[in-house]
Amino acid sequence: MVRDMRAKLNRLYLVSRRLVEEILSGSYRSVFRGPGLEFSDVREYSLQDDFRMIDWNVTARLGYPYTRLYREERELVLFFVVDVSASLFYSPSIHKRRELQQMVLALLSFCAIQNNDKVGALFFSDGIEKWIPPRKGKRHVFRLINDLEGWKPRGKGSDLGRALVTVGGQLKKRAIVFVLSDFKMGGYAKELSRVARKHDVIAVRLYEPLDEEFTIQGYLRLQDPETGAQIPGAGFSRSFRETYSEYRTFWRRIWKRECSKRGVDTLEVASHEDPGIRLIQFFQRRRKYR
Repeated sequence: MVRDMRAKLNRLYLVSRRLVEEILSGSYRSVFRGPGLEFSDVREYSLQDDFRMIDWNVTARLGYPYTRLYREERELVLFFVVDVSASLFYSPSIHKRRELQQMVLALLSFCAIQNNDKVGALFFSDGIEKWIPPRKGKRHVFRLINDLEGWKPRGKGSDLGRALVTVGGQLKKRAIVFVLSDFKMGGYAKELSRVARKHDVIAVRLYEPLDEEFTIQGYLRLQDPETGAQIPGAGFSRSFRETYSEYRTFWRRIWKRECSKRGVDTLEVASHEDPGIRLIQFFQRRRKYR
């Protein structure tokens, strides 16, 4: 099993190298809003300078206007907020969201390796399951992916709000934050806004066809893996199937709108899609509109 996992990681590593070298052509860094600016020094103010950059403390002390100088922080921090709740993790043999999640995380992490950037993660369910501080290097990323591959969640529910509070408190420098989830939860809007004010946040929704359309034309009982609650699924009823589809379409529209209001970009990846291709399309779209 260890050998199979290493072979899988090596294949993903090769795919990510092509993603960066052939498709993105070195523009991986350009599609993110970057880590911001770091204070460097002060110098005497000139008429060409932005008056908003005047350092009033130094100006008052020296009796002449001085302006602050900044340099761009070149190092990016790629950080993943990873949903390990039961809706993604309870049955990997049936549901493919978990494997899809691992592949998206691996591809993006290996892109970061190629650019010598740091990678970290937080695993969450209804509590904080694991915090992995951002570090560089292939060995660190392999360990992170391996941790996710073999993770046994302690909780079943999903508290994204709590996870975002932790991220906001722990990540001191500006980061690129990817939230990998099916987003089948609520109560996180305020926390998402706060994190998005400081970091470049991308919400990645991982879903399966049954999340969008009820295609089973028979009767079955549907169970919420996080709460255990059950409801009847009357797939033989056209009205039921249409109502289900309308509700999922409405929910998706609300989710995208709420993310957009907070400056959070969205990426949706289905279990039957190639995550590498979806990431390429995402990068191309972001580069186009930057």
